[in-house]
Amino acid sequence: MKNLILVVFVMLSFSSCVPKRMLVSSQNHVDQLQSDSTSLQNKVYTLENQISSLKNNILDLTNSSKNQKSTLESNIADLNKKITDLTSQNQLLGQQTTQQQSLLNQNKEELAKKQQRLQQLEDLLAQQRAASEQLKNKMTEALKGYNSNDLTVSEKNGKVYVSLSENLLFPSGSAEVNPKGVDALSKLAAVLNLNPDVNIQIEGNTDSIPISGKYQDNWALSTARANSIVRILVNKYNVDPHKVVSVGQSYYDPVDTNSTPEGRAKNRRTDIVVSPDLEQLMNLLNQNS
Repeated sequence: MKNLILVVFVMLSFSSCVPKRMLVSSQNHVDQLQSDSTSLQNKVYTLENQISSLKNNILDLTNSSKNQKSTLESNIADLNKKITDLTSQNQLLGQQTTQQQSLLNQNKEELAKKQQRLQQLEDLLAQQRAASEQLKNKMTEALKGYNSNDLTVSEKNGKVYVSLSENLLFPSGSAEVNPKGVDALSKLAAVLNLNPDVNIQIEGNTDSIPISGKYQDNWALSTARANSIVRILVNKYNVDPHKVVSVGQSYYDPVDTNSTPEGRAKNRRTDIVVSPDLEQLMNLLNQNS
């Protein structure tokens, strides 16, 4: 789940842009329809005025020739037909305006919902970042008596990393935790048990020098070391086994070069990676998808 927080933000930012563009487009369409409707209504008023004028002319021409009167009546009929056509067009525009307004309202509601979800996600992420920072501080305090060459505590991507050297935990080539390693794990377990809403991954790492003896290769050794630490945390210090996963990574996740003794010493380590429970975050993300 590396870089999950960054992925969440990119996805949400992209998903919130689409309804905003739709909202602006719908509003522009509604404005244009309303403008067209006003223009048609003005034409109707103009034609009605012309009809009124023509009717007055008819009254004035009652003694005029029948041909002139017939022409005027024909003009009135034509104008009445235009009024009927324009009225029908205006009614159609009214229907389209109503539909566009309905779509605009739907877009506004959808945008409001997405903004609410985004705010919920941002609030939850802020809470989890604060919880990770607090957990890191607690672990640093609990493990402050150890040499930095043997044990370090750091925070990255919302996760807390406790890195323990081979020198602190194991004899060379062995997966049996020595007494000072057990003591460090007891302090770590005390903090974990006070913070149950976390997931714990134990990652065994070696250098690239081939081994011989009890273990077939560095894969087997790194896995056995991770499993040994899991058993101590769960069986001896009652850490919740549902929250713990063990991983053997051999020499494929180095933190330094394997070409020098100093680099290989840094690579022979066990990382205990503590991350917040992301169930709430995933539920919100699924609602947004």
